Amino acid sequence: MLRLDTHLDPEAYRVTVERHGVRIDGGGPAGVFWGAQTFRQLLGPAAFRRAPVEPGRAWSVPMVAIEDAPRFAWRGLMLDVARHFMPKDGVLRYLDLLAAHKLNVLHLHLTDDQGWRIEIKRYPKLTETGSWRARTKFGHRASPLWDERPHGGHYTQDDIREIVAYAARLHISVVPEIDIPGHSQAAIAAYPFLGNTDVVDTAALTVWDTWGVNPNVLAPTEDVLRFYEGVFEEVLDLFPADPAQAANGAPGAPSNAPRASRTPFSGFVHIGGDECVKDQWRRSPAARARLRELGLADEDELQSWFIRHFDRWLADRGRRLIGWDEILEGGLAPGAAVSSWRGYAGGITAARAGHDVVMCPEQQVYLDHRQDGGPDEPMPIGYVRTLQDVYRFEPVPPQLTEEEARHVLGAQANVWTEVMENQARVDYQTFPRLAAFAEVAWSRLPAPEERDMADFERRMGAHYRRLDALGVDYRPPAGPLPWQRRPAPEGMTGGLGRPIEGSPPNV
Repeated sequence: MLRLDTHLDPEAYRVTVERHGVRIDGGGPAGVFWGAQTFRQLLGPAAFRRAPVEPGRAWSVPMVAIEDAPRFAWRGLMLDVARHFMPKDGVLRYLDLLAAHKLNVLHLHLTDDQGWRIEIKRYPKLTETGSWRARTKFGHRASPLWDERPHGGHYTQDDIREIVAYAARLHISVVPEIDIPGHSQAAIAAYPFLGNTDVVDTAALTVWDTWGVNPNVLAPTEDVLRFYEGVFEEVLDLFPADPAQAANGAPGAPSNAPRASRTPFSGFVHIGGDECVKDQWRRSPAARARLRELGLADEDELQSWFIRHFDRWLADRGRRLIGWDEILEGGLAPGAAVSSWRGYAGGITAARAGHDVVMCPEQQVYLDHRQDGGPDEPMPIGYVRTLQDVYRFEPVPPQLTEEEARHVLGAQANVWTEVMENQARVDYQTFPRLAAFAEVAWSRLPAPEERDMADFERRMGAHYRRLDALGVDYRPPAGPLPWQRRPAPEGMTGGLGRPIEGSPPNV
C-alpha cells in the first residue's frame, strides 16, 4: 500500500513490513518514491534487474519498520557531457542510478571549450560546428597521446525534453549549465563575433581538442548579451520550472513510476562563471573601453557585470542563477547561489553573505580524481580520493553558525570527463564512491573522524551485488580488473597518488 502522510516532510518516508502486507508512507510523492527505493533494497539484488531471472519466484522481506528523511535537500551529481559526449540513453541510465541512490539533482554540464551539446534552433552552428572536435587529447593534458578520431554529438531539443520529463518521474531536478563568460571556445568557433576579435583571430578558432584552462573568453558586448539571452530563452523552454506536466505524459517512463510533482530545484540555471582568464580583456581596446563605459574598476568587476546581467534576466523570468564560486569575484549577484568547488572558502563566504550554497569541493568529491595510487590505476589526474575520503566528506563547514549553515542547500559530487571517453570509464570513476557520497548527502552521520568505515564497507558488500545487477562497471575494492587498467605512459605516473606537475583543476 502506498499513501501520503502529511505529517512527514515531503521527502521523508516510512516503510512498514508486517506479516500480511507492506505499507509505504511518504510526506509527498517524492517521499513515497524514496520509500519504494528502500523497499527494493530489502528485496535483494535481484530486484535491481530489468526482468526477473527466476520466473515464479516468491519474494520475501524481513518484517521491519523504517522511518527516514534526508539531511539535505540538494543531493546531486554533476555529469560533464561536454568534454566527452554521453548519448541520451546513457543519461537516462544515470538518472536510474541516481534514483536508486536517492539522489535528486542531475547537474548537466552541457557546454565547454571542447563541445556544445544542446540544440539551439536560432543558432544552428552551435551544434553544426560547435559539437564536434577533430581529435582528442588522450588522458591528462600532459600526455603525449592523441585519439585522432573526431569526437562529438549533441542532444536534440526533444532529447532534452525526454531527459527532463523522465527525471521528473524519478523526482530528480535537472539543472542545465551553459558556461559564460569563460569555457566558451566551442561557441566562439561556431560564431566568431562572440570572441574578442580585436586581439584574437576568432575566425581561425576550432573546437578545442585538449584540456586545461582556455584563454578564449566572450567579448563584453551588447551583441554577446543578446546572443546568450536567445540561448537562455530556449534553455528555459526546455528546462521548465515545473516539469511535472510534461513528465506525467513522458514516453518511455516506467508505467509503475509515481506521477511527478514539481522537483525542488528545477528553476535553477547554472551559468558556470569559473576559470575566466581575463588576459584578452586586459589587452582588448574594446573591452577596456567597455569597462570605462560601465564605470567598472577592473576586469573582475567586468566578469561580475556579466553574471549580474544574467542574474537579473533569469530572475525576471522566475528563475534562479547558480554558478561556480568564482562568481564571488568582483561582487556576487544578489540572487545568485554558489557551487563551492575550490574547497570550502567560497561556500563559507557566500553563506555568510546570505547566499545559498551547494558544497562540492574538489578535495573531497571530484570523482574524476584517482581512487588509488597503484600503478594499475587509469592515467592520473588530480590527487587520490579514496572511498574512505568520500565517506568522510562533511558538507557543512564547522566555521558556519547555525543560521549561516541553513544556506547550505546540500552537496554534489562532480564527474568531469576529460579522462572518461566512454560509459565504462564513467562508471569506473563514479562507483563505488557515489554510494559513499549518497549516504553522506542523505544521512545525519557522526563527525567525519567518528564515522564507522568498517560498517560502511560491510554494507557495501551487499551493495556491490546491486551494482552488478544494474550493470555498473565499478572499481572493485581489490583494484581494477584487467580490462579496467590503463596505466599512464612511462614517466607520467606522478608517483603513488601524487598528481603530475601542473595538474589542471578540471572545471
